[in-house]
This record gives sequence, C-alpha cells and structure tokens, in this order.
Amino acid sequence: MVLFWVALLAISMLIYLLLDGFDLGVGMLFGLAGNEADRDTMLDTVAPVWDGNETWLVVAGVILWGAFPVVYATLLSAFYLPVIIMLLGLILRGVAFEFRHRAAQQLRWIWDVSFVGGSFAASFMQGVTVGALAQGLKFTDGVYVGGVFGWLTPFSLLCGIGLCLGYALLGATWLVQKCQSDVRDRARRQIPALALAVLAFLIVVFAHALITNLPIMHRWLDRPYLFVFPAVGAAATVVLASSILHHNDRWPFAAVAVIFVAAFGTLALSFWPYMIPFAITIDEAAAPHASLAFMFWGEGLFVFPLMVLYVAIGYRVFRGKVGTTPGHY
Repeated sequence: MVLFWVALLAISMLIYLLLDGFDLGVGMLFGLAGNEADRDTMLDTVAPVWDGNETWLVVAGVILWGAFPVVYATLLSAFYLPVIIMLLGLILRGVAFEFRHRAAQQLRWIWDVSFVGGSFAASFMQGVTVGALAQGLKFTDGVYVGGVFGWLTPFSLLCGIGLCLGYALLGATWLVQKCQSDVRDRARRQIPALALAVLAFLIVVFAHALITNLPIMHRWLDRPYLFVFPAVGAAATVVLASSILHHNDRWPFAAVAVIFVAAFGTLALSFWPYMIPFAITIDEAAAPHASLAFMFWGEGLFVFPLMVLYVAIGYRVFRGKVGTTPGHY
C-alpha cells in the first residue's frame, strides 16, 4: 500500500511538471511576444487547459497530506516562504489571465506584466525548493532545524534559474506544436538558445555537486544504472536538434518532455528510499495502514483515474493548432 501511494505521488508530480511546466513556460515567453495578436495567440494555446494543469499540484499536495503527513509538515516548515511566493505567483498569473481581456487597452500592460511576473515567481520558487532538497536540509533527530531561510543557498538559487530556463524551453516547444506563422517561427528560433542555456546550467550544477561533494553524487557512484537516464536525455536532445533543423512541429515538445522525464527519474531514484533526502525515509513518513487503505477506496480507486481520464479527454478535444482568431482554440 505504501508503494502504491509513492507511485501515485510520483506520477502526480511528473504530470504537474510536464503540464504546468509548458504552461508556465508560455507565461515567461509571453513577455517576448511581438505584438498584441501574438500575445492573444499564445494565451489561446493554454486557455483550455491551464487551470486543469495546476490541479495536479493540488493532487500531489493532498497525497502528501494524507499518505505522508510527516513529509507534508516538514516541507511546509522548511519551505513556507517559497511555497507562499509560489502560490502568490500562481494566483497572480491566474487573475491576469482572466482580467486582461476585459481591461482597457491602455491598462492591459499591467496584466501582461503580472502574467509574466507570476509565471517567473512560481517557476523560480519550484526550482529553489528542488535545489534545496537536493543539497540537503538541516535536521536534528528527524526535526527540521534550518530556520526560515535554510533553503536559501547559491545552489538552490541556481536551480531556480535552471528550472525557469527548462520551463521556457518546454513552453517554446509547445508553441511550435500549437501555433502557426510568426508565433511558431519565433518560438522555434528561441529553442536553440534555451536548450544551450539549459545545457550550460546542467554542466554548472554537475561541477558544483562535484566540488562541494553533495551527498546525491555518492548515489550516482553507488547506483550506476542511474546513468541510463542521462543517456535517454542525451538521445532526446539529439531528436530535439534534428526536429528543429528539419522544421518539424510535433517532435520538439515530445523530445523536451522526455528530457524532463529523464531528469525526474534521475532525481527520484537518487533519493530512494528517502522522501526527504537523507533525513526521512518512505517507511518513516508513511501514514498508518488504515489511513492509506481508507484513501485507496476514494482518491486511489476513483478520483485519480477520473482526473487522468478528464485530462486525456481535454487534450484530445483541444488537439491541433489554434486558430488565428483570438479566443478560437
């Protein structure tokens, strides 16, 4: 039963990473749009799905709260400032998304800036959180003792920048897949620069981990099978480069999605069997069996499969490229 909820949590986080990742990426690239018509087109690519994408963050939070309450409480203690800023960013971009169409033309820039700023804030704080977890938090007898700013390190800030670049790359490939003419061509031109920036980020992070001897590096040496994931990511990078050179509209997004899956798998298996790296294991974090079994009959057996079905139908209905008329999906 514990492994069932670990798997469900991992799937929920991965779905969120991919779906809200391109959504936030489009939000960050929104500020580089050439004109008002292009901005409307970019919003049309995410309008039918953006709120559903963010729902997966709630799903992951509910699973943590119900199945792994120790981790839920510990993470909130350690990251309540990044979590608050992230949620404010998500709220701000959501409000801007809905309000900008009804704003007076001369005031619309306020909501445009809010949409871009909210996307950056949410993405950056998610990267900072992952970076702080990978670097390791301060614990004494299983209790977090790192203080209010224990997550704030050069490495975590670097990871915040890296995730912004990764999401922007995912967003650019989404625009190539969903748009036509100028928006698609601009996004295609942005992909090489973003891909090189992400590669530079990975090199810097790897060098930093080696120099500072991060605990996660020992996991790589103990578990050589983890190198399969970077190999998969490298193969996907080749597919990405080839699809850009051949002006293929469908493969760039799939290739970057595979890169994200490879990175997620690397991190998840590097941390195994810890829920909070090198401090709290899965067994220590799990709720009593009765609680896990109770949740299984509700969320596990009905809610989660229904949500997957809802998302699949939504993306099926709104597949293909968006129209050129604003508001036409």
